[in-house]
Amino acid sequence: MSDELRRRLRAAAGAHRPDRERMLARIERGMAGPPAADVPSRGRGPAVGWVRIAGVTAGVAGALTVGGFAVGAALRPDDEPRQTVAVSPSPATASPDATARERTPTASPSGSPSASAPQRHPTSSPPAKPSGSADDTKPPAAPDPGTASDGPLWSDGSVDPGSSEYWSQSDVTFRTEDELASLTVELRVALPGGVADTGNWRSLPAEDFTVSVAEHDGFLVYRWQLKAGRTVPTGEFVFAGQYNHGAGGRDASKDTYTVSARTADGERASVGGDFA
Repeated sequence: MSDELRRRLRAAAGAHRPDRERMLARIERGMAGPPAADVPSRGRGPAVGWVRIAGVTAGVAGALTVGGFAVGAALRPDDEPRQTVAVSPSPATASPDATARERTPTASPSGSPSASAPQRHPTSSPPAKPSGSADDTKPPAAPDPGTASDGPLWSDGSVDPGSSEYWSQSDVTFRTEDELASLTVELRVALPGGVADTGNWRSLPAEDFTVSVAEHDGFLVYRWQLKAGRTVPTGEFVFAGQYNHGAGGRDASKDTYTVSARTADGERASVGGDFA
């Protein structure tokens, strides 16, 4: 190929300007043209229009491609850079795929389902516990041998868990449902085993009681007696005797207690028990 031909081809390529309006007009004429006689009207629809547009566009693109190949063949690799010919896109039309994607529900940023998602609710409440279950048929626990009750009084005797190998505390706990006008609490601790008094206390005011501690008939006896004119309100109270004993665990099965009282209405009641 002569230098003169190459020069003319380069000049023609550089001077070429695509006629965008002419191309669009050609596409519009293709879309508005009468339907082909051999195509039944019943099958004609949106697909025919798309086929016509695709054919016209392919023809234009093919012509531009052939022209570009012709110009490229005329230029050697060491020649000046080639002029790139750009073709404006056809009028924007939303494709069916894009429309389908826009209608697809998506999850919200927080990860919770969108408002259109169906909400599930329980169809029924949990089954009720059968009336004849094992819990209902369990026999009641056996009463504590150290507890007793009489009228408005209830009592319990126990060795305090804070007792040690050489020292112990015996607790007499009682509860009254009525106000008491008189009250006597007596704790009897068996003496064998080196038992020796170390003190006592009560949860009621100390000035309301006369207290005595003495050995009698093989027992260390603690006795609290309510003073005349004093009363005991309703509630639960503790009277405790403290003592030393020989090393090792002490058997309190022989220890006993009694609580005797009279209510403000004159009713008498008495309870007692052991420390088994």
